[in-house]
Amino acid sequence: MKWTRIRIKTITDAEDIIISELYDLGLEGAQIEDKVPLSAWEKEQMFVDILPETQADDGIAYLSFFVEEGSELDIDSTINEVRDALDGIRQFMDIGEGSITVDETEDLDWINNWKQYFHQFYIDDLLVIPSWEEVSKEDEDRMILRIDPGTAFGTGLHDTTQLCVKQMKKYITPESEVLDVGTGSGILAILAIMYGAKHAFGTDLDPCAVNAVADNMAKNGIDPDRFEMIIGNIINDKTVQDKAGYECYDIVLANILAGVLVDLTPVIVSQMKKGAVYITSGIINDGDKEHQVKDAMEKAGLKVVDVSYQGEWVSVTGKKE
Repeated sequence: MKWTRIRIKTITDAEDIIISELYDLGLEGAQIEDKVPLSAWEKEQMFVDILPETQADDGIAYLSFFVEEGSELDIDSTINEVRDALDGIRQFMDIGEGSITVDETEDLDWINNWKQYFHQFYIDDLLVIPSWEEVSKEDEDRMILRIDPGTAFGTGLHDTTQLCVKQMKKYITPESEVLDVGTGSGILAILAIMYGAKHAFGTDLDPCAVNAVADNMAKNGIDPDRFEMIIGNIINDKTVQDKAGYECYDIVLANILAGVLVDLTPVIVSQMKKGAVYITSGIINDGDKEHQVKDAMEKAGLKVVDVSYQGEWVSVTGKKE
């Protein structure tokens, strides 16, 4: 499918007003390109896996709007309306250059754009590699996770995922039953099996996770009998809780936001065997959220046994005694 891209060069201070004005013209879903560093809140909400290296913020922003081929919007008329809207905004605020460029793009272009940012990398003894790269002879004896970046879920590159991987390796045995809450692309559960766990069970809220998990299992040769997943909220859905089972997991993995972990912790204790470990991540190191998760564990009767840090993120591990 072809798309027409309308790209505007402006300044960061004008992003919101331009997006709002052009939304009224029928242009939705703006793509923003600027060099403004992500705030702590944005990093926590987005769990960004892949970011290109950027230069210092120069105040310049590019806004791209995409019109699908066959759309009811007439491109020539829309461009004229965009130009008029920008001229109107200029009357009361600075929008920088405000120039407009128009070109065509395809879905395939957006998919392949990931390739310039995502390359093979290591997590201790593990090689994570995309399909378009070859394994070197030096790495042939390593454990290898094959995964391509997608639009919905992570790749393992994010610090929060790596924190979980490093922690779970300490506890996995050939008899380990693993529960992965918020499994997403299934990376943690798949790696648990690759590191020797007997079986994994995953839950997620997003139906897209089903295909993502199936694709990644196939890429890595995981027997479907060893990894089961369902869609639903284990925090408040009794059906999901029953399906997961009670007091049957040796390891619970939860790479989720701190606020969700606080709600999840008193519930998930029921799924854990005595002596099981609860490995959490997704906790931004802001001096407060780590303590919220620790408090939730202690109130639920878990003992905090390990806290580790990587980048701006924290992993807290608790144990059911």
